[in-house]
Amino acid sequence: MISKALFAGLSKKLDGDLKTDNLHKAIYATDASVYRKTPLAVAYPKHVDDIKQLIFFANIHNISLIPRAAGTSLAGQCVGDGIIVDTSRYFTRIFNLNEEEKIIEVEPGVIRDELNLFLKPYGLFFGPNTSTSNRCTIGGMVGNNSSGTTSIKFGVTRDKILESTVVLSNGEVVTFGELGKPLLLKKMESSNLEGDIYKKVYNVLISEEIQQQINDHFPKKEIHRRNTGYALDAMVEMEPFKNTGKLFNLNKLLCGSEGTLAITTKIKLQLDELPPENKLMVIAHFDSIRKCCDIVKSVMKHDLFGCEMLDKTILDCTKSNKTQLPNRFFIQGDPKAILMLELANDNDTVLNSQLEALLKTIKSSKQSYAYPILKGEEIHKAMELRKAGLGLLGNMIGDRKAVACIEDTAVSLDDLSDYIDEFGNLMEQYKQEAVYYAHAGAGELHLRPILNLKEKEDVALFRKITTEVAALVKKYGGSFSGEHGDGIVRAEFIEMMIGKDNYQVLREIKNAFDPRNIFNRGKIIDSFPMDASLRYEPGRREPEIKTLLDFSDSLGILRATEKCNGSGDCRKTELTAGAMCPSYHATRNESDTTRARANALREFLTHSSKENKFDHKELKEVFELCLSCKACASECPSNVDIAALKAEFLYQYQKINGLSLRDKVFAHYGQLNALASKYPVLSNFLLRSYISGRFIKYALGIHPKRSLPEVSSFNFESLIIDKNNKPQQRVILYIDEFTRYNDHEIGADAILLLQKLNYQVVLFYANSGRALISKGLLEEAKELAKKNIKELKIILRDKDVILGLEPSAILSFRDEYLKLTDLSNTANYIAKRSFLVEEFIAAEIEKKHILSSHFTDSSKTITIHCHCHQKSLSRQSYTLKMLSLPVNYNAILINSGCCGMAGSFGFEKRHYDISMKIAELKLFPAIKEIDNNTIIAANGTSCRHQILDGTKQKALHPVTILKEALKT
Repeated sequence: MISKALFAGLSKKLDGDLKTDNLHKAIYATDASVYRKTPLAVAYPKHVDDIKQLIFFANIHNISLIPRAAGTSLAGQCVGDGIIVDTSRYFTRIFNLNEEEKIIEVEPGVIRDELNLFLKPYGLFFGPNTSTSNRCTIGGMVGNNSSGTTSIKFGVTRDKILESTVVLSNGEVVTFGELGKPLLLKKMESSNLEGDIYKKVYNVLISEEIQQQINDHFPKKEIHRRNTGYALDAMVEMEPFKNTGKLFNLNKLLCGSEGTLAITTKIKLQLDELPPENKLMVIAHFDSIRKCCDIVKSVMKHDLFGCEMLDKTILDCTKSNKTQLPNRFFIQGDPKAILMLELANDNDTVLNSQLEALLKTIKSSKQSYAYPILKGEEIHKAMELRKAGLGLLGNMIGDRKAVACIEDTAVSLDDLSDYIDEFGNLMEQYKQEAVYYAHAGAGELHLRPILNLKEKEDVALFRKITTEVAALVKKYGGSFSGEHGDGIVRAEFIEMMIGKDNYQVLREIKNAFDPRNIFNRGKIIDSFPMDASLRYEPGRREPEIKTLLDFSDSLGILRATEKCNGSGDCRKTELTAGAMCPSYHATRNESDTTRARANALREFLTHSSKENKFDHKELKEVFELCLSCKACASECPSNVDIAALKAEFLYQYQKINGLSLRDKVFAHYGQLNALASKYPVLSNFLLRSYISGRFIKYALGIHPKRSLPEVSSFNFESLIIDKNNKPQQRVILYIDEFTRYNDHEIGADAILLLQKLNYQVVLFYANSGRALISKGLLEEAKELAKKNIKELKIILRDKDVILGLEPSAILSFRDEYLKLTDLSNTANYIAKRSFLVEEFIAAEIEKKHILSSHFTDSSKTITIHCHCHQKSLSRQSYTLKMLSLPVNYNAILINSGCCGMAGSFGFEKRHYDISMKIAELKLFPAIKEIDNNTIIAANGTSCRHQILDGTKQKALHPVTILKEALKT
């Protein structure tokens, strides 16, 4: 056991960061696999010298270094009981682009999609395209030899790596690249570790006997996705082992070595020209897996850019995911499987000819019952659905999950159908319904059994199924590790796959590079047992956690946290679409991801010995920067709702620890505003006054630069017209606490707009309880929710709808109220009738009840920023449709992410800087780019406040904009 003093000494030698606290150890104990190993520490090296210090420390104390970046690996590569070395924070530079030779150098922490954003203006891109491309790093792709959807056209990572700079196990920094035989022999003369490595590799592989045993027992060469053990089969195809081969290059060996041989600090990559933008996609539908597989070889004779498969299990998961549900638009009937076949060509005539030929093949096979054709944005939506496949499996409710263990098998296309048949028979023997998805065109299908790894019987099945499938893959000369790597789950089977003699060669290679076995111990060579160190302890009685919020839709709060499978979608940055996760965007700390929060809560709820398992300062820390924006509830493929988990945590934690005066004040914001509005002139004077305003901010911990919202008192009833001329419908306009006491003009505009459009307006005044929920005062929020539900039930008539102006208030009727109250039937009744005013108006436009003729024909340009809760629980398109109704209104949605305000979050002094940094990433730059004649639309009161404070621009509620557009 390493003492705290030794780690403290190591920390002083690093310019980067070293974390030894329980929180960081907990959140790095798992990755996207089924394994859990608590590390000794987590290091974030800043440069090569930091990595050297870590290596020296590991050698002295005989501990392992586990390289990690995004942590999206499925086989357990990124977990271990040594020091996690996370290169994703500081090793993120891109440099030395050579446009002519299409070459670039990057550090290992560079994200794949962000590299391609950098390259796009030059007409270049890095080809391998994994489903995790918006957060996976180049270093991780090299470690796993990643492939993805484009491998049939652009190859795998091993095909693209030209050089790498690495730190060896003794601290030597070397660069590996192409070597002719004379230079190779000269390298072998060196009396250092680099020389020893060259000598070992050369002396072992120069043997014709060993070359033959490699060719005899490694996977078939026509299988491009083959990554079992170290790539000896790729090495023996090079000079000097093969006279007609490419130049000797140790990077072929390092690629796919999972950080077990060296730590990479720089990578030189071969790039490709961007594929044609002119694309078509055919989605072939099948009523059986066999029919789908039977057609693969035939369609692959066409010049496809992609050939991807999804089965019914994955497709069904998309039905319950808010983000992916709209992307199912192309599904016809209820297919057992689909193939996504992509064509691309700059020449329309050629592309159409290719399409006709492909369709002819599909039709003549008589295997597919439907084959819709997608174009443009439709293709992007379909591929987003495909990319979400892995994470969507986390949507399976309960303890039975689609388990990654045999999900990386690859066989030749000639063997694909027969292999799948035998695999299906094997699954039937075990009474399993496996999940089928992935890269059919490359002969790789990600096959997953559905198991409960909390049960000893299923853990035994886990091993049995993996062992039998390994034998089946070996029978067909396939690769047991196609692109996801060996890690822990498959490393045990490498010897079976390639033979005892070849495995001994792997051991010799590992020993040459890493004689003290400090690099990612237990992976590839001398592996950890594949059925040990699991995320859950088999046979253990799961703790029963009582909560105030109702988590029964996930079978309890513990299983709600367990829905996070570690896929890491929450590590996408602000450069991609969406808002998840705003605090991570600003800090780039793993501890500020949705994954970290879910994993930390799971860890403490599962393993805490305290009576109140929520009573841990580590949980307080991990939830501290959560803005409760709810982006995770829709953008996370597993729909992990951290906002709900945070509210419950705060409620339980505060039972023991209480809450501050500041939090009490913000929690009762609505009630205090109601009091202040009785004397609005005095209240606003005190808020605006330099002396009293500063005192209020100081007393409540509000940042001095933050402006304070003024209060108002307004008689909304005075605007109500008693008799409409045969109104189209009666609507209940919800006047929430923000509209009533801060934004009364918006409430007034809504009344006037709806009445002008011939709707009968009835007003309902109530505090939504949003502030109470955000601060964890759930008992008060529950009583308030019950009161609101009961009162609404009384005034609602058959065709009435409830319309809200503030998204965070009205959408709580559709979200938190369902978890807060025991009035389930009534709560659901209210939820189904509750709408944002934009949703209602958009629907009425669709029904032709509201026409453009009601509005001006003047020209306006409008930039729209929507509230995060609308993005998560509704759609931005409703606001766009509403503001596009006037004939000459040009409304544009901006990719603005989260504004960073999040109610009281952005007011608080301790959060102000992070709040403003979040806004500066997307929202503020978008606002600052627009001209003075463009109207800014923002429907959230917090959003408008943030825009005003940060840009001095006034944003208007969409209702106000549409009301102003009415014909007089």
